[in-house]
Amino acid sequence: MSDQDPSILLLNKPFGVLSQFTPEHNHPTLADFIQRPGYYPAGRLDRDSEGLLLLTNHGPLQHRIAHPKRKMPKTYLVQVEGVPGAEALRQLRAGVRLKDGMTKPCEAKLIEEPSWLWPRNPPVRFRQSIPTAWLELVLREGRNRQVRRMTAAVGFPTLRLLRSRIGPWDLDGLALGQSRLLDVSQRDLR
Repeated sequence: MSDQDPSILLLNKPFGVLSQFTPEHNHPTLADFIQRPGYYPAGRLDRDSEGLLLLTNHGPLQHRIAHPKRKMPKTYLVQVEGVPGAEALRQLRAGVRLKDGMTKPCEAKLIEEPSWLWPRNPPVRFRQSIPTAWLELVLREGRNRQVRRMTAAVGFPTLRLLRSRIGPWDLDGLALGQSRLLDVSQRDLR
């Protein structure tokens, strides 16, 4: 990590991009979008997920953002196959049993499709006979592919997954593939 003043780079990661700088299997990587040496991801988004990814040039801040014990809330917008009812939402809120144990309770609610949402490339599969719905989930843990596994466990497979917020940082006004550099206050370093 760099000795320069700490800062955070917000990136609106497109679908299909790996959350790393090292090339792998001809997939696009962060190197295709970030040309600032010394910045490293504070957490990950899998290749099939979109949205907010934070990078920083400051090791302690990277640890603070990414470490599971910090319980920094992460907000996800999730398009699912089918329309979850009250029982599925209750299960998500209470915690879901996955192969690696129970998830922690989270916030879960049905929402309208966000009006500001960009089209996904490639588009999400559409089946005329099966409706879709959008959920907002706020998690305070981060297991591998957790949101996808949670929605599937309650009977509503994820079709599209977008992270819109991590702690105090969000996608507000950030176009797909764009990044924005922010100075970090002393509050963020604690």
